Amino acid sequence: MLCRAHIAPIAVLSTLALSVGLFTAGAQHADKRGRKYKAPPPTSRLEVTVLRDTDAKPIENAAIVFHPMLNGKDEGNMELKSNEDGKAVIDVIPTGYSVRVQIIAKGFQTYGADYQVDKDQLALEIRMKRPGEQYSVYKPHAPDEQDQKAKQSKSDDKKDSDKPADSTKPN
Repeated sequence: MLCRAHIAPIAVLSTLALSVGLFTAGAQHADKRGRKYKAPPPTSRLEVTVLRDTDAKPIENAAIVFHPMLNGKDEGNMELKSNEDGKAVIDVIPTGYSVRVQIIAKGFQTYGADYQVDKDQLALEIRMKRPGEQYSVYKPHAPDEQDQKAKQSKSDDKKDSDKPADSTKPN
């Protein structure tokens, strides 16, 4: 049996344990612990199809580099390879960003362009061209059409200046 001498210390210990338990239970509130959760921004799905310009066949294993940009500042880059259908899909570009797409494929000209990502899905079809002949200053070149047009307009101006002004005609 319990003696009266044992009841008092047991009551004090149980009261102390209860108060410590209540004190530590108050510290477990989720509002005051850790970092606050910030939801990620909504993202868009970009599907890029890489095709040959001549016959529209898909280009396999082309490197497609995505540069997401916010307010003109590059936010890093992500690179994917096209599959056997010439397609690459990425779904981590935040909506509202602009993205610079760069495509590098062996035997083709490098392609690059900026696109605005304002929808939840964006499909791009890129036609890759074969490299052209390198320009050399040592080879003779045919004059451009613009140069010919500029020369023609200058000669027309000279012809008009030879004519007398309309104000000299009698009424």
